[in-house]
Amino acid sequence: MKTAKTHSESDRHSRGDTEKTPPSAQRDRLLSALRLRFEKHPNRHQGLEWAKVQTRLKAHPEKLPSLNEMEQTGGEPDVVGYDPQTGEYIFYDCSAESPAGRRSLCFDQQALDARKQNKPAGSALGLASAMGIKLLTEAEYRELQRLGEFDAKTSSWIETPARIRKLGGALFCDRRYDTIFVYHNGAESYFAARGFRGSLRV
Repeated sequence: MKTAKTHSESDRHSRGDTEKTPPSAQRDRLLSALRLRFEKHPNRHQGLEWAKVQTRLKAHPEKLPSLNEMEQTGGEPDVVGYDPQTGEYIFYDCSAESPAGRRSLCFDQQALDARKQNKPAGSALGLASAMGIKLLTEAEYRELQRLGEFDAKTSSWIETPARIRKLGGALFCDRRYDTIFVYHNGAESYFAARGFRGSLRV
């Protein structure tokens, strides 16, 4: 399986790179990891069957590079839902803490360009786009937290309303005191304990 890219490499590479299907050995290792995680955490996807998830994944190999990137950057992607209207399975990053391979990132390219010194290696939105995934919304983040306890020591950037971003801010969430908090920071800020969680529909 390919090694995780650095933030700057992922920000630079095109979406076309993520659309290349991994070789069969890499694909099999990825599917095995996803299956083991699916079986270990049945509470995240009650009523869903791995066999059907796997059939869907094999029918849409173009999605495997994105799942592979989620896996390689520490996201531990898992199925959290199913959309009966589209037939899509919904994956979220389910690592206990914000994915370790996606931290120390400002919010977006505009924020990255605005920094005159001490620039981070990349941006959350830039890396998510390169990976072919989307940042969790606040609603999705809260939905994830109902499935377990996440970000007890870290925090994660989330999708930010345009009106807030226009004024220079961006939102992030964490879990403290058994409560989910939504905060704001300047979009240019970045922290070693803050990454981002993504979603992918297959």
